[in-house]
Amino acid sequence: MRKLVLLGGGYGNIKVLTGLLQHQLPDDLEIILVDRNPFRSLKTEFYTIAAGTAAETDVRVEFPKDDRVKYVFKEITKIDPENDLVHVEDGDPIAFDYLVIGLGCEDNYHGIPGAEEYTESVQTFSKARKTGKAVCDLKAYGKVSIVGAGLSGIEVASEIRESRPDLNIRLLDRGPTVLKAFDPKIQAHVEKWFVENDVDVIHHSNVEYVEKDGVCNNGVCYLNDVTIWTAGVQPNYLVRELPFAKDQHEKIITNDFYQVPNKENIYVLGDCVASVHSPSGQLAGQQGEQIADILLRVLHGKKPVKPKEIRLRGTLGSLGKSDGFGNMLQFPVTGFLPRIVKSGVLWLSKRH
Repeated sequence: MRKLVLLGGGYGNIKVLTGLLQHQLPDDLEIILVDRNPFRSLKTEFYTIAAGTAAETDVRVEFPKDDRVKYVFKEITKIDPENDLVHVEDGDPIAFDYLVIGLGCEDNYHGIPGAEEYTESVQTFSKARKTGKAVCDLKAYGKVSIVGAGLSGIEVASEIRESRPDLNIRLLDRGPTVLKAFDPKIQAHVEKWFVENDVDVIHHSNVEYVEKDGVCNNGVCYLNDVTIWTAGVQPNYLVRELPFAKDQHEKIITNDFYQVPNKENIYVLGDCVASVHSPSGQLAGQQGEQIADILLRVLHGKKPVKPKEIRLRGTLGSLGKSDGFGNMLQFPVTGFLPRIVKSGVLWLSKRH
């Protein structure tokens, strides 16, 4: 039997899996998906768990049920490309003939003292749950600092404000404006929302160190009860350890077919692969669809066809439950419409 092993059950690999299962597969193929959780979690919605505005069951979905798929719900401890093995915690190594790496990302603390030890995170399901407990357990008028004003930081800050109107919320932004990658119209709308909803945004921040009960920024130490880190990510450590060529962000460089050049039975997608696009669930999903098409040809002994250039449909973000922002069809849009569209995308993700 040939074994196709998918590492991670996120947006990318779920598209690989569903793309393959829609077709007749070779009888000698076994598909194995390895994930730490016995369910698929919707990472783009983790901010709702962190804020306590959604139950954890609202942001997870069952994996597809199919006799052609075997699931291994264990923590991955090592990828051994030399011997075509994946090592898991408390289990025998899993051999593979084809491997798709979609292990996502983790926080990048940039070497800042205390950041890893004393901050909460929204990068995994369990960490988002832990963050949600820390926020929801705060006494009245507690202080929360969010480090990083990208998409994750904005959504976490606004959702916590909606969840806990009593809290003092501070957002530390390294640049002169929030969401530096977005259109100025969107930046202005988000800045205005924060002013109107009493979220303190501190621009030109330079976090020097983090302590258990505070953050030191530009020589000023702010006391707070919970610090949440959303100031950058990096590929999963298992990917960073692999002996493959990587870009400046430690993402694996692949050929046009998402294959590692010197190990073409290994495919990489999502936050783990070098790309001209910024990482997102949408990007990983489109890469997964393309890899499914490539694998279908490879598994049937055919030469793969170079995939078309990826075209992203835009980015959506929320400001609580009734306001939002986004780039839709190349145009900046703010207000209720992008928030409704974002909810629709979530509904489709769950249904799919």
